Amino acid sequence: MTMRKIILTGGGTAGHVTPNIALLPKLKNLGLDIHYIGTSKGMERGLVEKTGLPYHSISAGKLRRYFDFKNFTDLFKIAFGFFQSLILMIKLRPAIVFSKGGFVSCPVVWAAWFFRVPVVIHESDITPGLANKLSIPFAKKICFSFPETESHLPQAKREMTGLPVREELLRGDAARGREYCGFDKDDDKPVIVVIGGSLGAQTINEAVREALGRLIEDFNICHICGKGGKAPGTRKGYCQFEYVGEELPHIFAMADIVISRAGATVLFELLAIRKPMLLIPLGTAASRGDQMLNARSFEKLGYAKILLQDDLTGTALTENARALYDERDTHINAMEKTESVNGTDGVIGVIEGLLLK
Repeated sequence: MTMRKIILTGGGTAGHVTPNIALLPKLKNLGLDIHYIGTSKGMERGLVEKTGLPYHSISAGKLRRYFDFKNFTDLFKIAFGFFQSLILMIKLRPAIVFSKGGFVSCPVVWAAWFFRVPVVIHESDITPGLANKLSIPFAKKICFSFPETESHLPQAKREMTGLPVREELLRGDAARGREYCGFDKDDDKPVIVVIGGSLGAQTINEAVREALGRLIEDFNICHICGKGGKAPGTRKGYCQFEYVGEELPHIFAMADIVISRAGATVLFELLAIRKPMLLIPLGTAASRGDQMLNARSFEKLGYAKILLQDDLTGTALTENARALYDERDTHINAMEKTESVNGTDGVIGVIEGLLLK
């Protein structure tokens, strides 16, 4: 008997890929043959190929919210990506498509709709991004993570599921994380983990280095600074990495507090493992403001403190990190009152429901 196929798509940042990866064990339990569609050079390719999934690349363009000549040239890339997606639909004959967003996903969703293949979309942020806005009319169901998102989605399609979190993040070993970072076994200082997102964050990196002399008086620091973000030199109690892959669960496990951007994926991962967060969201000058909304939601629920990027200095970072550490039990208690934070089962239930129709 031929296995039914599911196509996963999404790319551009790790936040558009890791929730897809989180679904893999339970999708396999459903007996589905899983394929992935992404770009040829996007970061999704490396992340997905490590899982062993069949990977299919298509052309993708980006539609910007501001005037740029590339908006015109990228239309041809999008059109070619749509044609490639049509060919893949004919070749693979999927029973369902699951999209995590990013601009590579739009041609895939449109092609699936053209062949009447049911599509499930997941929106991580409080308000839908442009790629998902362009895909929503063609989807059967839209899963979402924040209660505030409900008002932005069609009532007949929306399903609040939460955000899928990789199971391995729940099994981190703090001692292994400390060893990986080279921290002394007899050094009992608490640990700050700084993570600027999969693409890094130069302003956060600069503030950390400005504050480093003061921070290491009280903390060990693991700094995940993004590609090209490492600074020369070493210092006792401070380690830096451009990117952390398989060791990330152990890095998170050893953290007493985490300093982070406010992308939805990392927020729900940190919520799942009960880590107090100091959030430095991207402002509206550099984004559509989704991180600010995400951060405000988590602050309101008591999970996090916010430090605005406009206020970010070495001194402000030091003061806020120390305050968060002092208040950590309050934030952990708030997170522990949350019943379910891993959306894997919710999303799988939506997918399974459509497959049974």
